[in-house]
Amino acid sequence: MEILKPEQLKEKFNDPWVAPYEKILTMVDGDKVEIVEYHPCISGSHWLLNQYRNNSELIDSAYRDGNKHVYSCHVGCAPLDLKASFNAAGIDEIVIDGDEVKVTHAGLAGAGVGAGMCRGMGEGVKYVELEEIGGGSKPGKATVVTPKLEKVVIGIDDTDTKEEGATWTMAHNVGMELKSEGFEYIDHIIVQLYPHNPHKTQNCVSIALTFAVESERKEELINRLVEILKRDSLSDKTAIAILEGLDIPEKLREYSIATKSGMMTVEKAEEVAEELNIPLIAVTGEQGKVGALAALGLYNDVEEAVKVYDKK
Repeated sequence: MEILKPEQLKEKFNDPWVAPYEKILTMVDGDKVEIVEYHPCISGSHWLLNQYRNNSELIDSAYRDGNKHVYSCHVGCAPLDLKASFNAAGIDEIVIDGDEVKVTHAGLAGAGVGAGMCRGMGEGVKYVELEEIGGGSKPGKATVVTPKLEKVVIGIDDTDTKEEGATWTMAHNVGMELKSEGFEYIDHIIVQLYPHNPHKTQNCVSIALTFAVESERKEELINRLVEILKRDSLSDKTAIAILEGLDIPEKLREYSIATKSGMMTVEKAEEVAEELNIPLIAVTGEQGKVGALAALGLYNDVEEAVKVYDKK
């Protein structure tokens, strides 16, 4: 076994048959692990996603968004029975070791090259334990080691007025500013709310921003986001809601569906948030708490999030 950092891999394997991944992030919540990978290809990466989802017992669910793969997994060991074309690649083992997450990938031929060689060159990787290089007709196997991160989802609503502004763009720009400060901004989800809400400015949506963050920087992330919103929000009703971890409580999802279907009060939002231990913060006002909390319940179901329930 050879232990190599990304820069060492790049120096050693400067070959036309190695395509480095862009980035790999790993978030942990108990024995659950979410892996986010940015593949060098876009739709071509769907072959790999299909192989991993079908062949890896440690993967509970997976999806692709462009060149981004998201694997919801659990800790354990489940060695692969590799077979060309049918069982060509997947995850053998997932271990949490202190502040590191160790994910062992295996694959045949090109999928074996991807196992450690391509992944190991990606941003976010600390080092790889390279067992077999792969390529040609050979198997490849490597353990990719990344820092243990946590997932923080922040719901945002009511940053605009009837005269100017747009919550979805302001929220994205907040995410980009935080990204420039070293935070991992993963996604931006628009959640359609009740279209007949008399408090709406126009389209009636709220936003969920997702981040992967070191445990010790979570408070800094939230404080900075609040500072930016106070600086830039055009509304006196702006609020946020904060969900940590990899699970969405069923009662939170139910609240989100109800907020898409009809009117919801600030008091009900506060009641649900308190029961689920979800912080609700009035940045410039209280009204935004309703939509901010609703954004959290559907951030991982984008098809449901965008549906308009009442088209009359």
